[in-house]
Amino acid sequence: MKGSGSRKMSIPKDQITTPQTVVIVTNTILATGVLTLPRSAVEKVKTPDIWITVILGGLMTMIASIIIVKLCQQFPEKTFYQYNKEIVGKWVGGLLSLLVIGYFLFSASFQIRSMAEVTSFFLLEGTPTWAIVMPFMWISLYLMMDGINPIARLFEIIFPITVIFFLLVAFLSFKLFEIDNLRPILGLGVVPVLKGIKTTALAYTGPEIMLIVLAFMQQPNKAVKAVLVGTAIPLAFYVITVVMVIGALSIDGVTTRTWPTLDLIRSFEIHGLLFERFESVLLVIWIMQMFATFTIMFYAAALGLAQLFQSKINRFMYGLLPLIYIISMVPKTINELFKLGDMIGNAALYLFAVLPILLLIIAKWKDRKYEEKL
Repeated sequence: MKGSGSRKMSIPKDQITTPQTVVIVTNTILATGVLTLPRSAVEKVKTPDIWITVILGGLMTMIASIIIVKLCQQFPEKTFYQYNKEIVGKWVGGLLSLLVIGYFLFSASFQIRSMAEVTSFFLLEGTPTWAIVMPFMWISLYLMMDGINPIARLFEIIFPITVIFFLLVAFLSFKLFEIDNLRPILGLGVVPVLKGIKTTALAYTGPEIMLIVLAFMQQPNKAVKAVLVGTAIPLAFYVITVVMVIGALSIDGVTTRTWPTLDLIRSFEIHGLLFERFESVLLVIWIMQMFATFTIMFYAAALGLAQLFQSKINRFMYGLLPLIYIISMVPKTINELFKLGDMIGNAALYLFAVLPILLLIIAKWKDRKYEEKL
């Protein structure tokens, strides 16, 4: 198959570097998860060992990410929407493309609504949700107009700021940290830890963006390294977050809070510094983080429709705006929003953990058949 003329295609006009790819993967994973992971993981595991579960979930995500990259590398310079037809045919490939487009569409809607909920709850209390959602959607549309390059540059700006402030806040919260809240290790055995792997794995959704991004890489041969580093950074963030939140608030304290990470940051202040309270700073940064994730998901959905119907991407960007708005407004409460997030996460497990393996096996088998005919 690799020698097939049907795979020839011009190099995408937009190209991104390997570090930009790392930052895109990292930022796509690091969105709502840092704010909600401690609570969702504690509800499932019910022991202080969730940091072990977080590590295991991250390792499983890395394995799935490598499989996604290996699949994409079979079809250089093509996105998932373009090459899946070569593997499973036009009609099945079109259906798979629609499923993936739907996933990105719902993910974008979830991110923009989560961003609006966090903003209205902590920063702009009483502001209607639509008044927060709509400006961000139009800004995102403006950013996407010139392709993936401006998106990648935005991610490069946001990422170092996020790292600096996150680590600053994490280490400042040490004064509330109690090591006894993390003991005993494996007190109830391994079973609770294993029960939570699925929940923590959902927090790592994001590497699937490589199905689209790899086609734009200047050095696609470095994609495995990029996705592993891009996943390892959020893994470190998540472990630090979980350890600090449980160490400060305890298992019982975490389960009663909607946004435990923010509650931890609100519980201390440092006198004499420029910012005595840090939750507003972290919120602003994390709103940028969620905005970046929303933008890349929005772009992936619009690109999928453009390539599926072989049309200009701009008309789909405009067309998806009202659809994203409608989907984002469907959840009436924060619990319904979290249920939507769980549904999206479960869909990701099947679409990006199982499907790439099947497609890679079929692609390899077709390669072998093609070589035998030569």
